[in-house]
Amino acid sequence: MQGLCSDDLVRLDLATPTAASASSLSIDADESAETRIQRLISEHPVIIFSRSSCCMCHVMRKLLASVGVNPTVIELDDDEIDAIPTTPDPASGGGGRGGANPPPAVFIGGSCVGGLESLVALHLSGHLVPKLAEVGVL
Repeated sequence: MQGLCSDDLVRLDLATPTAASASSLSIDADESAETRIQRLISEHPVIIFSRSSCCMCHVMRKLLASVGVNPTVIELDDDEIDAIPTTPDPASGGGGRGGANPPPAVFIGGSCVGGLESLVALHLSGHLVPKLAEVGVL
């Protein structure tokens, strides 16, 4: 894998660890999927976890790009989806996806915003840009 930028789409198999050259996307064989996901959330100010070829993820990326942010996007396998924390932080303004909805899930500043509906609601309420500025990506 070559060096990665914040707007790169990454196919990350958390179940079968492999080495990656980008330090923040590197995989430690001793880490559990949950630990890796938590580490990635803490290391990237805006990160989206998604399934492969997810149209909602594409819309989320376009919305964030329209305000000047290129998020890190991680594609997960079906067996890795359960490792994503799904309870949005009430302080983030996200309405929530609940535990039953599949990804995509966006995290801003380490807090779960939720899915596409929550991201759009945050944007329409006028809270998305200030939140992105708060975490230093704008």
